Amino acid sequence: MRIAVTGSIATDHLMDFPGRFANQLIADRLDRVSLSFLADELRIRRGGVAANIAVGLGRLGLAPTLVGAAGTDFADYQLWLKENGVDTDSVRISTDKHTARFVCTTDADQNQIATFYAGAMAEARHIALAPVVERLGGLDLVVVSPNDPEAMLRHTAECRELGIPFAADPSQQLARMDRDEVRALLDRPQLLFTNEYEAILLQERTGWTEQEVLARAGTWITTLGAEGVRIQRVGRPTLHVPAVPATKVVDPTGVGDAFRSGYLAARAWHTNSERAAQLGCAIAVFALESMGTQEYDITPSALLTRLRGAYGAQCADELAGHLAGVAA
Repeated sequence: MRIAVTGSIATDHLMDFPGRFANQLIADRLDRVSLSFLADELRIRRGGVAANIAVGLGRLGLAPTLVGAAGTDFADYQLWLKENGVDTDSVRISTDKHTARFVCTTDADQNQIATFYAGAMAEARHIALAPVVERLGGLDLVVVSPNDPEAMLRHTAECRELGIPFAADPSQQLARMDRDEVRALLDRPQLLFTNEYEAILLQERTGWTEQEVLARAGTWITTLGAEGVRIQRVGRPTLHVPAVPATKVVDPTGVGDAFRSGYLAARAWHTNSERAAQLGCAIAVFALESMGTQEYDITPSALLTRLRGAYGAQCADELAGHLAGVAA
């Protein structure tokens, strides 16, 4: 199955401040804030929603194509992606901008002060899908994940024009886009991904009821955190898939992206939605138990152990034959 994942490519710079931001703020001077925090630790992580999803697909033995915009500093990141089975030949490299960057400082109370620099991501609106289709000899699915809003709208329209099935994954860009834009993203996707909060926000942004959204989406997959996943389809009973229990919680960032990787991989193997969600939940827990959005390891034996423990032997046995492409 030829899958193109469109969306953000970014680098995360994460710092820890051992004190409390609140102790540095003066109540009657908030209109003139000039603060500096001495951080104890700096973690630089590869990220971006599209890159996270693509890496997960690559580790599951698929060969996804990443479609997005990166900056002049992309060389090392590009090598990492290729080593993880991702085709990066359709990534646009900016000549004068850095790759998008998320800079965040977290204090002892888990409060955060963050800045997002879009950088090269703004150039994603100039990427056309037709050359990607021509280079690959066709596409079976395009994932439209968070990106420059104009790029998301363009890729959705192109999928409709070219007759390519697509998955809508608007996520955090829902808060930024207006009603007409969000409605345009829901132009008959084969799959729609949201989390529980985004599912409510999506209805508020579109002005559509849950049933009206469902009428436009083939399958609506909503992640519910520790409660698992809800899958809705018109005319069929709602399917609830429980989460895989975590042995420890290290970093929730990127867990939803990891779930999407597992779900999409299983669908590429032509499994049903339940098996796809179960595999997605298993990949998600590996990400949850690791620091960083792409730092988790997957081995067939560990993956099957988690699937068997959470969902039983039949689930593990049915998916086992598809894991030949996963490194031992």
